[in-house]
This record gives sequence, structure tokens and C-alpha cells, in this order.
Amino acid sequence: MQERDLYMDKDLERALALSLRESQVNASSSRAISISDSEDDDDDRFQSGRLQENRAFKTESSRATTQSVHYPAPPSQSARNTLAASFLSERAQMERERLERLKRLRGQDADDGGGISPPTKRQHIPSSEKHANGRANIASASSSSVPSGSSASSRTASTSINSTPTSEQLFWNGELRPTANKHSQPRQDGKPTFRLTEVLGSKPDISFAIIASYAMSVSWIYEFFAPSTPVIIVAQPDQSGQPTIKNILPNWVMTVPSLRNGRGCQHMKFMLIFYKTGRLRIVISTANLVDHDWRDIENAVWLQDLPPRSAPIPHDPKAIDDFPSIMQNVLRAVNVRPALANMLANDHPNLPLQTINDLRMKWDWSKVKVKLIPSIAGKHEGWPNVVLTGHTRLMKAVRDMGLRTGKGKAAKDLLIESQGSSIGTYSTQWVNEFYWSARGESAEDWLDESKARRAKLPWPPVKIVFPSLKTVRDSVLGELGGGTMFCRTNQWEASKFPRELFHDSNSTGGRVLMHTKMIIATYRPKKSIFETSSQSNGKGKELSDSETEPESDDIEIQNDPIGWAYVGSHNFTPSAWGTLSGSGFNPVLNVVNYELGIVFPLYDAKDAERVSCFKRPARKYVSGQDRPWIQEESQLLRQSQEM
Repeated sequence: MQERDLYMDKDLERALALSLRESQVNASSSRAISISDSEDDDDDRFQSGRLQENRAFKTESSRATTQSVHYPAPPSQSARNTLAASFLSERAQMERERLERLKRLRGQDADDGGGISPPTKRQHIPSSEKHANGRANIASASSSSVPSGSSASSRTASTSINSTPTSEQLFWNGELRPTANKHSQPRQDGKPTFRLTEVLGSKPDISFAIIASYAMSVSWIYEFFAPSTPVIIVAQPDQSGQPTIKNILPNWVMTVPSLRNGRGCQHMKFMLIFYKTGRLRIVISTANLVDHDWRDIENAVWLQDLPPRSAPIPHDPKAIDDFPSIMQNVLRAVNVRPALANMLANDHPNLPLQTINDLRMKWDWSKVKVKLIPSIAGKHEGWPNVVLTGHTRLMKAVRDMGLRTGKGKAAKDLLIESQGSSIGTYSTQWVNEFYWSARGESAEDWLDESKARRAKLPWPPVKIVFPSLKTVRDSVLGELGGGTMFCRTNQWEASKFPRELFHDSNSTGGRVLMHTKMIIATYRPKKSIFETSSQSNGKGKELSDSETEPESDDIEIQNDPIGWAYVGSHNFTPSAWGTLSGSGFNPVLNVVNYELGIVFPLYDAKDAERVSCFKRPARKYVSGQDRPWIQEESQLLRQSQEM
């Protein structure tokens, strides 16, 4: 019996019952499938594995994955209430079980790498006329991104987070906003927000959708689509780590990617929404497809609308580095191709997307200025493969945006502020490895340095932004609302753990916890990390404020970018971003998780403030007084799980 069937049964029962009530459907479309896409099978097959938070929806009923899905009666209202009430405690329990499982597999403590992401502020990312180099200009979301003829939705968010909007706003130049949260309305910062209904648009207008999430409630997300709309949903694999596709509902196909050796997780959160008008909306989110993520914690959504081309352009096999090409590679990696083939061959031969390559050929991506940053689980060897995934993909994007920090006397140093919901296991070598890529410096130069020298580097100027125990207790939901933030006692108390890098996470929107994964990176003149050791004595001495805070004179640099920002599913962990090895001649990047996000330039200090989901400067933990939020140390959370 597959574990996926255990935790999905109750959820599917409700969705199936809803479907039967709303439309007449051919039950034969609900057959189970197990297909491996042979064209994707190679030595760089993706390795990962992780118990899903979705086990919150498991029941005592069982059914093998090779059997057809039945149509039982929906669960009672009391059963639904019990499921909703147990979500947070079950989620925390699953996290503990996952860590124990990974410890057995790896023989050591595993990085989380797959918590959820804290929210980012609303932000408008239009194409820039001011900057002729074609880089994205970060403007206030209050700026108009609506083409003539479109109506703007109200900026006022109600407590009914998922109420249907009265009008649909289109974003031809892209938009970044925090998600609406019932506990911070109105927002203290006045930023506009996205509800899920606003992200998806009108049900009858959607012709097809591809959606991806780490955790999901199928019955909940099902209600946001018309029963007749075909949907492919990319989910977290079970413990077997085998790639499969499966018809879970009428017109719905679930696909999961390969997780070699049962390690890692499918942590991407994205949507491709195809509309009957021909328009395509691309969505990169930090929120899972569960009501908790869209109601009680803060997340972020970037989206952009794309018009159809007047005529498809020819397929270009050499195009591998632009946004649509990378998105196509992501779809192949997470096993969408066989799911799409299944839909086309059976009930939906006229989908707007006939092949994965159609994505680049049929829609106009010319106004998309952000860079797409995926992490594809697996072993990636050689430069052509290494620069397409993980932190080395970030390095390539930073260089392409003209933001490389450089070397020598003219070198600029980055200050990195990384907000996340999961803490990893850190070494000075890995943090400096990531920092090297974040500066846009070649991984070849990094690997050419001796391992001994790399291992002795001090901590670079990085701020790890994570909620303190005090912040969680002072939040609207208190400790019971901290079930999606992950740090462990053995991490925090490890002798070489970088406690001096920790800063408190406080939302600019109010007293809510953030699940958004975000990096704010700003630079200033400074020498290369291999040219100085003035940041630290190499024995764990913490950086002074003058060494970690950029001077305002260094930040305001005329019309040139002053840094960049990242938003997506990546937590600041080796599991999410990858670990580099090998040589400068033949690099190897090992990645545990599937992740996805975007990166774009920041042109001035105001840009950084508008984009940031957390209050800056983030308050530094006071040694001996502050402690991060650690679930296992919360008596309240423990008691709630025992109820």
C-alpha cells in the first residue's frame, strides 16, 4: 500500500464528491497510472525524498496506487473540522518524522531545506524604460501595471481572504506582492496584496492549468477551478521516490518527479494558468496549496501575464538560458511531460499546450525581465549543466544582470540578508561557497582555491533572518502559529553554529509570521574574501555592525543597480541551493531539493525597502538573551499535538 493513498484518500473523497455534484463526468477518466518518462532517464536523474506535510489528510482507509479511484460519499462536517484543526500539529509531527527518516538515510542530521516560505512585500516589476539595458525596474506596486482597457482591483483587502474579486487586474510587466492575511488587515506598510482568487482569476476563463506545491489540500484547491477545467498538479513523491502520474479526479492528473534514494523534496511552488483568451499567466509563489498558507501566515507571489504570439516561432534547440527555456526544463524535470501526454491522448486533445516546447514558441516572453532560478534535485556535472541549477545558476543570473562584484581594489562586497522559514546545517565553507556565487564570481575560481584554504575562511557578511522565540510569542497566533518555522535545538547549540549571524524576522505588514523565502543583497566597496581576513579572526568572532551594515554613501549609486533580490521557494540551506565539488575543469553540483524562484536588480535603497518583506535593518540577536523559535522546545505546541 502506497503512503500517498493513505494521506490523500480523505481529501480526494471530498473533491470527488464535489465534482460529482457539480457536473456529469465519465468515471473512466479516473484510472491510476504509473509511468516513467524514459526520455528523461539518465545518470543525472533527480535524487530527493521527504515525507509530505500532506499526511495531515491521511485516513484509515487504504487503496493501492494501481487501483482505480472510487467515488465515495464526502466526509462529515465534523471530520472536515477535525482535519483543519489538526493541520499545524500534524505538520510539526511530520517534520520530526521526516528528519528522523533523513537521519537514518544519511547517517547525520539533515538540512530542512523544505519548510515554507515567508512573505514578501508587494512589488511591481515592470520593464524599465529608464534603464535602456533591459534590466527590470523595481517600482512601487501602487504604480500602474494595468494596460489600457483593463480594470484595477481594489487595493483594500478584506478578512475574507479568498473572496471572489469584483474585477480582474492584468500584469503585463510583472508584479510582486505579499499574500493577503486575515491577521494583518490593513497592513501596517500599506502594501497591496494578492488573494488566491486574484492570482487564478475567474474560474470560467481558465482553459488549463499546471500547478505545483510541496504541501497541498486537493479538496481545497479543487474548489478554485471549474470541474471541467483540466489541471496537472505537481506533488511531493512518496517514500519510494518513483516518478509516477495518476488520474486523481475527473480532469485532474497528479504527477510526481523522481527522488533518487528517497532524499529531498519537491518544494517548488508555481502555476501556469492558461486562459480561453489565449493569455498565459506565470506565477512563482512561496505559498503551499493549503488554506493555512493563504490565510494565517504571510507569503509572497510574483506573477506576469503573457500575450499569445501572433504566430509560433520555430523551436530553437540552442535556447537554454532564457526564462521560458528554463521553465520548460523545470516542467520536464518535475515529470509534467508524461502527464501532459496522458491528458492529450485521453480526454483533452485540444489543450493550449501541446508539447513542453510550445511554452516558448507560442507565447511572448519579451517583457519578462526577471531571471528564473531553479534547483533540480540530482547530481549535475560539467559547466553546461552546473550553471543551470542551484546557487551556480544564481551566479550566472547575477553576472547576466551586470552585478558581478569583481576582484581587486575595485571589488564590491555583498551584504546578504536571507529571510526564510527553515534553518540548515552550516559550515563556513558552504556559506562562503554560496556567497561566492551570490557575488557573481566564477565557481571555477572558487574550486581552484585549495580545500584547506576554503575551509578556514571566516563567516562572510550574511544575515540569517529567522524569527526569535519572542517574535513568535508576540505574533497574533503565538506559539501555536509557529508550526511552519523550523530550527532544531542540536543545530542552534552546535559549537560551530553561526549564532552571530542571526537576526530577528519581523513582517513589515504586522504581527504575523512569514513563510516567504527572500534574499536582499546590497553591495559596497570591499576586498575579496580571499584577500582579507579583517572580517573575523577566523575563530568565530562575530562581525561588527560597521562590517555588516552597508554605508548609505555606498548604497546610493546613481542609476546603476545597488544589488539584487531573490524571492521563491529556496530556504538558505545546502539542500535547497546545492553543494559544489570537483574541480574548475569539471565541477559537480549536488542538489537535494526541487526549488524555484526569481531574481532581479535593485536600483536604489528605496527599491530594497519596497521589496523587503521584513523590517530592515533586521534586529540582531542579543547573545545570551535571544533564541530562535524551536518547535521541539514549545510546551504549548507539544500539548496541542497530544490533544
